[in-house]
Amino acid sequence: MTFDAFALILAMLALGYAFQRARVLPDNAAQTLNLVVLYVCLPAAVLRYAPRLHLEPALIGVALVPWLLLAATVALVTLAARWLRFRDDERAVLLLTVALGNTSFLGYPLTRALIGEHALPYAVIYDQFGAFLMLSTFGLWVLARYGGDAPPTARGMLLRVLKFPPLWALTFGFTVMPAEPPSWIAGGLQRLSDALLPLAMLTIGLSVKLALPRDELKPLAIGLALKLAVMPALALLLVPLMGLHGEMARTTVLESAMPSMVTAGALAISHNLAPRLAAAMVGYGLLLSLITLPLWAGLPIG
Repeated sequence: MTFDAFALILAMLALGYAFQRARVLPDNAAQTLNLVVLYVCLPAAVLRYAPRLHLEPALIGVALVPWLLLAATVALVTLAARWLRFRDDERAVLLLTVALGNTSFLGYPLTRALIGEHALPYAVIYDQFGAFLMLSTFGLWVLARYGGDAPPTARGMLLRVLKFPPLWALTFGFTVMPAEPPSWIAGGLQRLSDALLPLAMLTIGLSVKLALPRDELKPLAIGLALKLAVMPALALLLVPLMGLHGEMARTTVLESAMPSMVTAGALAISHNLAPRLAAAMVGYGLLLSLITLPLWAGLPIG
């Protein structure tokens, strides 16, 4: 399963990147596919796995780890920026792309491939109560602070959260959806959620940029080291303190090791915050993570 999943990941990434370079698809193809993944495939994956969760206190630890890593990110990026004299826009990009990982588009299928299908519900908790909420709060604050936006209001952030389709699917999965739905529902959800990996990788391939910002190599190196090595190492230290063991602990560490969220890089670029650095954090982080993620997943955790 792992080899098949990685072969498919590489093939769809390469295909998407080739389409991007050859301009085969319309310019808005990545945005359209992104909406399909967001409104169809992700909710189907959440609905398929969320009802299997057994609500227990340890799940609070899964949701808490990304917030503790966010605090570490702010501290470490601030120290590095002052020590190495990064520009404000470079600091903003690192805050966004180190704090926010690709815990859904990439995280769900890779958790399933590297750990197992039973671990998917823990990835859902980490993503929905961690990365997504951080994007809707901390991410908006960074864009307002460094990108010139108006400060986000509590009402605006709440509306953003409430409009997120996978969160509605999570609520529905916890309250109404049976753990063993009728076969025609289960089969439909399986087919839609199975489309998540190829469509998400094709979308990322269409979006990713691999231009190397030669005058920003120092912040790029610091950002990649923090995202792919330091954050999962800290998560490895945190999981026993949170009382997490087994698949729950392994999934938490793996999700913390995911490369930068594509949306975080896109938001930085749209606000003209060190756009080449933002694109490189997403693009090179994704390529390097195909080496680092199996290493983190293979550690004997819990």
